[in-house]
Amino acid sequence: MKHSTTPQMRRGRGPARRVGRTLAFVLPVVLVFSGTLAVAGVNWSGRPSGPVLAAADTTVSDASSRAAERVPHEALRDRLLVELHKENPGVALTHLQQAVNDRPSLARHCMSIARELGKAAVRVYGPTRAQSYARPVCDTSFASGVLTAHG
Repeated sequence: MKHSTTPQMRRGRGPARRVGRTLAFVLPVVLVFSGTLAVAGVNWSGRPSGPVLAAADTTVSDASSRAAERVPHEALRDRLLVELHKENPGVALTHLQQAVNDRPSLARHCMSIARELGKAAVRVYGPTRAQSYARPVCDTSFASGVLTAHG
């Protein structure tokens, strides 16, 4: 038996080989997964979907006009709450009914507005006096608000 004087090298079992195999398996999986997430996160509709607008794209007047167009029921609610404090809940409920009659799109918000008016009336007038203003506006939601705030 003859022994070689040149040192023999082990092949295929070193740490570099294991790291290489791991990267060869993991790297494509990571790239595919991150690409999928990137594509899924893009808004493909072309319409802005959130508060990603640049500050230069909007002005104060544009923002306020869009807010007014977007939520007329909130403006109505705020106006009626002021009327409730200045006059009485009866006036506010009358104006709520007139607003819903004039603008039927507000009908779906009528119950929540009347309920908030009832809660505010309890805070301002107390439960007994607030209940005296109740009337069948928006399915008696005012009375429901009074009861919720009192109970």
